[in-house]
Amino acid sequence: MTDIKKVDEVSGTTTTGHEWDGIYELDTPMPRWWLWTMYGTIIWGVIYMVLYPAVPLLDDNTKGTLGYSSRAEVAQSIADAAKAQSGLRSKLEAASLQEIKADPQMLSFAKAGGKAAFKVNCVQCHGSGAEGAKGNPNLNDDDWLWGGSLEDIHETIKHGIRFEQDDDTRISDMPAFGRDEMLTEEQVDDVAAFVLSLSDTSAQKTETGAKLYADNCSSCHGDKGQGNRELGAPALNDQIWLYGGDKASVVQSIHSSRAGVMPAWAHRLDKLTIKQLAIYVHALGGGE
Repeated sequence: MTDIKKVDEVSGTTTTGHEWDGIYELDTPMPRWWLWTMYGTIIWGVIYMVLYPAVPLLDDNTKGTLGYSSRAEVAQSIADAAKAQSGLRSKLEAASLQEIKADPQMLSFAKAGGKAAFKVNCVQCHGSGAEGAKGNPNLNDDDWLWGGSLEDIHETIKHGIRFEQDDDTRISDMPAFGRDEMLTEEQVDDVAAFVLSLSDTSAQKTETGAKLYADNCSSCHGDKGQGNRELGAPALNDQIWLYGGDKASVVQSIHSSRAGVMPAWAHRLDKLTIKQLAIYVHALGGGE
């Protein structure tokens, strides 16, 4: 590499003096418009730092001479929205669930509010489309442990399931027949086979399994596996399974029991939001 400046014969531009293998670097200045644009952005940046919150400090940040705050702007927007909705919100608070359902305006407003609340509080377990997951019920179908009426859904949301901090929480307590040695491993297998036969006539079953079911399970789940909503006992004669309908999953349920928990939302959400959630869930398609 040499360091001799010269004028390029082709372009007539002076070189920087840098040369690599016969290739010379041209000393071409940046366009004036580019430089002025850069200087302009620097000046604007300084002005912005003076006018708006910009510079981080140890515990806070500079406030800016205009006193602007995006947090205050959002808070004001929320306050304005609440003020605009205050009439309908008051109407919903005073109305019963059935009155809300019968009024198109209130129903539309409640469903919109319930949908928003569902996305914040419920999708983590029930899914964005309320399709559920293993151990978390699908809310789109018409299979309900404690009933699918508006009042039933409202009660479940309000008090939760097996939520220890709520005295009125929904509770169902299935024995762990295998773990607590109420049945042997072979008997658990026989009961599981009979349970599967309630919804699948092609499944193999034994007379022993039928008798064990009648003696240990029918008092809650019904003699035909129809379930009992007063006890929160699921129906076993359909193809809807909360923890899986294969043989191993059913054996596991009988052997060790299941005990899913849902929060009592009355401890976390206001009464109106709970109403809106009940309306929204009921309207998903499986409400009765």
